Amino acid sequence: MFAGFPPEALKFLRALKRNNDRDWFQARKDVFDTKLRRPMEQLVEAVNGELLKFAPEHITDPKKAIYRIYRDTRFSADKTPYKTHIAAIFPRRGLDRHTSAGFYFHLSPEETGVASGLYGPGPEELRSIRSWLVENHESFRKAVKATSKTCGDFYGESLSRTPKGFRSEHAADDLVRRKSWMFWMEMKPELAETPKLLGELIKRFRAGAPVVEMLNRPLVGRRALDLL
Repeated sequence: MFAGFPPEALKFLRALKRNNDRDWFQARKDVFDTKLRRPMEQLVEAVNGELLKFAPEHITDPKKAIYRIYRDTRFSADKTPYKTHIAAIFPRRGLDRHTSAGFYFHLSPEETGVASGLYGPGPEELRSIRSWLVENHESFRKAVKATSKTCGDFYGESLSRTPKGFRSEHAADDLVRRKSWMFWMEMKPELAETPKLLGELIKRFRAGAPVVEMLNRPLVGRRALDLL
């Protein structure tokens, strides 16, 4: 069982938000490594142990699951070098991290955030999922409705018009116009300091697993065709 992050974890993230520069971070990197990075690795291992029971294809090596704390500032007006949250993602094995439906959580000074679904896939993946939704929108809507009771709001940015190749009058049009399909829930940041964190994450991941599996069906099929 995961006992929770130490109190120093949130304190570090709050201080980093006020002092987002390399000199400040490097002087306290040992705090980041011991109070944030190491507990995060332990939490990912604990999540993996639970995923084995209902979503084994999503078990992920902590080194690959945990996002880097360093920001990519090359194309951003915001040049602060560090993220002010720590996050992990659990994509489906055999699919790329950002072209797979999966599970995600992060800890920030503002919230403990947890998500299930697919965010911002590429054009080929979008077309595969949209085509699948045209044929399966009724069962998908039922799964979303059942899941939202536990996993929170189901959202995703949508196109203003129906994408080329699809019919605007089709019953699945609202789903087809989406560019992401995911659940998102925010809980108090202090939850991360308690043993309850693992159970709350797994509760949402388990509930979201049927929708995640549905979103991955066309992607797994497409990947299999690519490998032929």
